[in-house]
Amino acid sequence: MGVRVILDAFFRSLGQLSDPRFRRVFLTGIALTLLLLIGASAGFVWLIGWVVGDQTTLPLVGEVRWLNDLASWGSAILLALLSVFLMVPVASAITSMFLETVAQAVEDEHYPQLGPAQSVPFGDALRDTINFLGVLLAANLVALVLYVIFAPFAPFIFWGLNGFLLGREYFTLAAMRRVGRKRARELRSRFRIRIWIAGILMAVPLSVPLLNLLIPILGAATFTHLFHQLAPQAPYDRTSPDP
Repeated sequence: MGVRVILDAFFRSLGQLSDPRFRRVFLTGIALTLLLLIGASAGFVWLIGWVVGDQTTLPLVGEVRWLNDLASWGSAILLALLSVFLMVPVASAITSMFLETVAQAVEDEHYPQLGPAQSVPFGDALRDTINFLGVLLAANLVALVLYVIFAPFAPFIFWGLNGFLLGREYFTLAAMRRVGRKRARELRSRFRIRIWIAGILMAVPLSVPLLNLLIPILGAATFTHLFHQLAPQAPYDRTSPDP
């Protein structure tokens, strides 16, 4: 029952990827992500250059003038490599600010009988985005150690961790528009196993370049469907977890 509902939500979301509102959110998220990463890289390179200075005195070597260029170019290359790793979590977090548009597009297409949803204030959306980005980056940086220690299981650790985080974020976003933040957390707790499974379904394509940039859009749409499938099963006084 649970897997069938998840797959139904996923394929219905795939069928709506051509929606202009999906495309607009996707392009906006990618543009802001690139600007943020480029700005952060430029700022870091400038900081390294400022710390090192135009010339530095090294023991036994004396005064050198090339250390600034070496540090700047080295930090630029390092940040370029890190940006490949950071692109997906940063895009996921930034795009989450605009995913209410995706959820509304899904409801307009598949649930037109519903009334207007409760709009999430921009300040709350920005705060949630910053929190989500921090958790996502911190968790994935810590997971790098686990990838090294348990190398054969690295893909499963990656999928399990990011599936949990993505499922938690996107289900909450979809649910709180209709039932508020408190009730969204209750539903998330009750259906946490199915939400995690659906999140893993979103996390698997994160390993595929370019396709992974669509995951925030696809995730928001899938969890909007999932919320509308699960919420009727959970009257307000039922908060026991999934068996």
